[in-house]
Amino acid sequence: MPRSATTERTTAADAAPRRRRARTTGTGAVATPLPALEARDGGLDALLGQGDADAVVVWLRPGDDGPVLDPAAAGVGEALGVDLADEAARAGARGSEAEVNAVPVRAEGVAVEVVLLAGAGDGTPRALRRAGAALARRARGRRALAAALPEAVEGPRDEAARALGEGLALAAYAFPRRGTTPPQPGAQGGALGRLLLVERGAAEPLRRAAATARAVATARDLANTPADVEDPAWLAARAGELLEGAGVALRVRDEAELAEEGFGGVLAVGAGSARPPRLLEMAYEPEGAGRRTPHVVLVGKGITFDSGGLSLKPREAMVPMKTDMAAGGAVVAVMTALAELGVTARVTALVPAAENLPGASAMRPGDVVTHYGGRTVEVLNTDAEGRLVLADALAYADAVLDPDVVVDIATLTGAASLGLGRRHGALYSGDDDLAAALVAAGVASGDALWRMPLVEDYRRAMDSPVADLSNISRDSTVSGGSITAALFLREFAGGRRWAHLDVAGPARADGDEHEVTKGGTGFGTRVLLRWLEGLGGGRRRR
Repeated sequence: MPRSATTERTTAADAAPRRRRARTTGTGAVATPLPALEARDGGLDALLGQGDADAVVVWLRPGDDGPVLDPAAAGVGEALGVDLADEAARAGARGSEAEVNAVPVRAEGVAVEVVLLAGAGDGTPRALRRAGAALARRARGRRALAAALPEAVEGPRDEAARALGEGLALAAYAFPRRGTTPPQPGAQGGALGRLLLVERGAAEPLRRAAATARAVATARDLANTPADVEDPAWLAARAGELLEGAGVALRVRDEAELAEEGFGGVLAVGAGSARPPRLLEMAYEPEGAGRRTPHVVLVGKGITFDSGGLSLKPREAMVPMKTDMAAGGAVVAVMTALAELGVTARVTALVPAAENLPGASAMRPGDVVTHYGGRTVEVLNTDAEGRLVLADALAYADAVLDPDVVVDIATLTGAASLGLGRRHGALYSGDDDLAAALVAAGVASGDALWRMPLVEDYRRAMDSPVADLSNISRDSTVSGGSITAALFLREFAGGRRWAHLDVAGPARADGDEHEVTKGGTGFGTRVLLRWLEGLGGGRRRR
């Protein structure tokens, strides 16, 4: 088949090298690189004639009398010598989202070795994101996967292209591994090389998909790094490496500066560890920023390991606690992608980082901690430590940074995961517009959020006889632990536009599911980037 004279080749990710070189993670471990996402023009059948792809996607959608072949695949079966309708029937395909059936190609003189019959479901971005994830896992080890978007998609085609690209790149992630034992077959080292998407105008959405996927992979790498490597100082140093060239300024406060400036919550939580705490402050200012440019502050919990302190966790609950900094890692990852995604708001990010260990100098139940700005908190449970470090950062943001809006994110409470499970983050805010914008960004990005109530009657349960408030409820009749934690944090936000994301459930996963991979999931990275991409306009004051 001759090469089309109109074929246009566009690399979707400027910063993603095409060579299959593994990326290091700052731990000595190596991670499999994510697939390159490329947009092509000229038709799927013309692309197959170029010999670039060794696998091709043919879409199916559910029909009343069985699966229906997508018209975009017209000519593919004939070119490859495959009766696609017959093969779909033989495989029992239904066209459901995330369904993939492999059909070997035995025709001579073609580079394509397999056709992947993929279900497009209802054609929504959600369905295509999941389809992309299924394709990534089925196409492991392939040089290049050629695809066209389904002819019928729900919503704008650029959103469909971005969703497909994100799903494929995110599911290709494999977390870094150390040691001499080879990884299990298919688990690592055999990722798909490239996606070649035949869709006019897809270069920009694929570029955004690639940038987002790299940021999520960064967040996952940070969360999956063992705590023997990742202490607060390591996290700060790694952030500096990741932010190099990203247009972001980084300031790191050590324990002496934290004490001098009055960050009592961060110091109290880190007091039991021989590895002292840090506060990361990252600042991004877009080109042309002025007085009316919106200023956003992101705050991410950075507890690099959480034993519970003197309120010690059970062994089973302690095992995954290297990921207790997952939200802080997501915030660092967000900052790496702002310039590439063209975010027009000013963004300052704060990640208070500490190890919560039961050392000889650890904080005790009953201690009173003085936070930044002077507010005091009675510590009733040293395992409710995340809110103590966040409180310092929120108070500093209010007093010094003067933001238009503040969003904090944390793996904060088991109560949130009990209420919402492992697929949704809990969203708290007293601002309806802010809450709606974050929920919408969650729908668009795949990081789903569910708005929860701020029950004012629960606030009294944190009154303390010896301090301004206590760090958990004193009233056994008041449950709602995720709600009371949000109410606690609100005390330090200074009445500003504020939202709190409790991501204890979706921040880690016990297995692969759709675009989510086992371990740290990078949850929060996508929703925050989508929300920030949509910000603009004038500065809204309190």
